[in-house]
Amino acid sequence: MTYTHPEQPRGAGTAMRAEDMTVSYDRREVLHQAALTLRPGQVTALVGPNGSGKSTLLRAMARLERVHVGARVALTPTDGEEMDALGLSARAFAQQVALMPQMRPVPSGLDVRSVVELGRHPYRGRLGGRDAQATHAVQRALELTGTADLADRGADQLSGGQLQRVWLASCLAQGTDVLLLDEPTTYLDLRYQVELLDLIRELADNQRISVGVVLHDLDQAAGVADQIALLHDGRLRAAGTPETVLTSQQLSEVYGIHIETSTDPLTGRLRTRAIGRHHVRHERADTTR
Repeated sequence: MTYTHPEQPRGAGTAMRAEDMTVSYDRREVLHQAALTLRPGQVTALVGPNGSGKSTLLRAMARLERVHVGARVALTPTDGEEMDALGLSARAFAQQVALMPQMRPVPSGLDVRSVVELGRHPYRGRLGGRDAQATHAVQRALELTGTADLADRGADQLSGGQLQRVWLASCLAQGTDVLLLDEPTTYLDLRYQVELLDLIRELADNQRISVGVVLHDLDQAAGVADQIALLHDGRLRAAGTPETVLTSQQLSEVYGIHIETSTDPLTGRLRTRAIGRHHVRHERADTTR
């Protein structure tokens, strides 16, 4: 199924540009003057070792982290004027940007459809006024994420992978032109990992959604992304196409382990291979036979 954006006409899009993003925890800087641009119709994957700052950067762009003075986040619609994202009201920002964080609570007392409907909150009036697009947007989000058959089940009865897809559906129901996803493949089995990445690609290709996604799997990132942002020690080490960023030398330095890169003969995409001690030992054994 091809995704149809419930709020914007085909061809619309919004770029998101972050500059000088610095974040501190207990007076210790964990993100240092990072910059990142998400473009309509493109997927940008944030990768790097644990603690590199990739989730912090994504959360800072979503206004969930306090940034230092001087940080800037701008939203620029294709056919509109640039907006200061940090100066927007919470409601206005939520109509532009949706975030699926790494950790979500397990909803108690709500069925799946009600959880997905939470994504429509920015479009309701202060007194809970009517949202004309809600029914269509929620049903489409359920279908896209393969959760339509769970719509009437209690959310607290779901597996971790099922709940992950429900929260993604809530983000899609929000109907924004910018979508931020923090490790969305966590808890998903192989089939749903592939389907989720396919969906992310379709959202960018067909609806010009600007997608920023944190991924740990480098091969998944190379396969889905137009742009890779590689972070290390809270700094943006490199940004560009998968081929220019995911080089053997650069990855080996950042991850502290030898990583080889090659081209998959079946797909033509870049793939990576970390070389551990046991792997080297087995290869040496093979050469002595």
